[in-house]
Amino acid sequence: MTAAMASSRVLALGKDLVGLESLSQEQILMILDTAEPFKEISERRIKKVPVLRGKTIVNLFFEASTRTRVSFEFAEKRLSADTVNISATGSSVIKGETLVDTARNLEAMRIDMVVMRHGSSGAAKFLADRIPSNVINAGDGRHEHPTQGLLDLLTIRDHCDRVQGLKVCLVGDILHSRVARSNIYGLLKLGAEVAVCAPKTLLPSAISDLGVKVFKRIEEAIEWADVLNVLRLQLERMEEGYVPSLREYNRVWGVTARRLELAPQDLLILHPGPMNRGVEIDSDVADGPHSVILNQVTNGVAVRMAVLYLLAGGQPGSAEAAKKEAGA
Repeated sequence: MTAAMASSRVLALGKDLVGLESLSQEQILMILDTAEPFKEISERRIKKVPVLRGKTIVNLFFEASTRTRVSFEFAEKRLSADTVNISATGSSVIKGETLVDTARNLEAMRIDMVVMRHGSSGAAKFLADRIPSNVINAGDGRHEHPTQGLLDLLTIRDHCDRVQGLKVCLVGDILHSRVARSNIYGLLKLGAEVAVCAPKTLLPSAISDLGVKVFKRIEEAIEWADVLNVLRLQLERMEEGYVPSLREYNRVWGVTARRLELAPQDLLILHPGPMNRGVEIDSDVADGPHSVILNQVTNGVAVRMAVLYLLAGGQPGSAEAAKKEAGA
């Protein structure tokens, strides 16, 4: 076996992408490097390359989504894949069909990949273990949202030229956030220092076991951090009692321009969306000069193109190989 073949085996993603916890630093960097040339495709007059021509991808969304679903659709169409969109309300699931039966019926129609969002943690892994098609986790319960974590990493690297050594603080509803978990796994593997900041009621009980610092006050987090990734309050997953009120949350924990003015350095501001403006983040911060929220959206398409390309058998570990195959 040649050194190149051995490297390829080490870096290959495998059949599925269900989370960042199981990926190595090299695999994460491979995805980020592969995403770079795909950014250019979205700037072309004709935003389409034939990389996935003939592949059929099913977007299976059991939870409401706009940003993630549309981002995957753009990524698939720009790679020339055939796509089918299925939601829980429009499928046989509401008639009692199981998740595996739904997927196996789709596979009988000779699909190649499934992109799935589901409200139950572990659903993506459960499905991936039971069907031969590639499975990409688009968010499962409180577990992970790997492509969101990857696009956040890419956005940080774009603006800071590195991830290693940066201090990144996740602020907000850590308890209910699958984005937080993917960010923590990815950032730590790329050598960042990671912290979280939230009310005790919105922190998992063993969060420090993941190797992160815990700040009790937003002012302390802002003083410490190079990057703030602000997470929304997931009100749809909450019952009463997590916070006194939305106004009180903003007063004590909100990322406001007044608080950022007291920071010892300029901070990079991220938010995975959708935003609760005036709650976890104020509009003058979200739309301010240090916000890269719209860059995250743009990078989301490139990252998802890279993941689709690699799982479909694209050359791993080489951005130039991806660019050549993409016709750039």
